[in-house]
Amino acid sequence: MAQDYDEARPEVAEASERTLKDVRQMDAPSAKSVQSDLEETDLSEGTELPGAIVLDELVVEVVPQGSDEFVCGECFTVRHRSQAAREFDGVKICRDCAEL
Repeated sequence: MAQDYDEARPEVAEASERTLKDVRQMDAPSAKSVQSDLEETDLSEGTELPGAIVLDELVVEVVPQGSDEFVCGECFTVRHRSQAAREFDGVKICRDCAEL
């Protein structure tokens, strides 16, 4: 007689039926009760969410470019003149960008 290997074994089928019955008997919240609970709790009032915009003013001191500094034409960072690797059409390139 041929045996169907895809069919669940009887002890496995019984165990899964018992588990399913146990889950159905649990006091799990229904979808409607969860939705009503979420509607009752309004998180937008009185709580500050992480990453919220802060109205504090930032104070940054801007220092003008020195006579011994240049702005790299590739990465646009202010570098000391000793960091200049090459110059092309009046645009200086720093050592880091020249290596790339």
